[in-house]
Amino acid sequence: QLQLVESGGGLVQPGGSLRLSCAASGFTLDHFGIGWFRRAPGKEHEGVSCISSSDDKTIYSDSVKDRFTISRDNAKNTVYLQMNTLKPEDTAVYYCVVVPTELGLCVMRKSAFGSWGQGTQVTVSS
Repeated sequence: QLQLVESGGGLVQPGGSLRLSCAASGFTLDHFGIGWFRRAPGKEHEGVSCISSSDDKTIYSDSVKDRFTISRDNAKNTVYLQMNTLKPEDTAVYYCVVVPTELGLCVMRKSAFGSWGQGTQVTVSS
């Protein structure tokens, strides 16, 4: 079974940091683009960041650029999302999914072969 498991969420104060992990099993992560998405209550999934296969080119939404950093560790078969300077509006359930890579860049949409997992809750509050 192809599986991605998110972890690392929690409660943090505004301005704080968290590092989310996306661990893969059943496939080799470095062959795929991986995206982080988030979903707040009552809202649709929002693309946050993605990292391309092969060359590790990255894309960030305007709302998180310069605050979040996506990376991968192929030896650990894991993708990370370092989240700094967190804001209350970052509160959501965060998901990682396989995303397409087109023209050498990841595309911020879920692959047709992927599915939303359990995600990990991030709550930014005083």
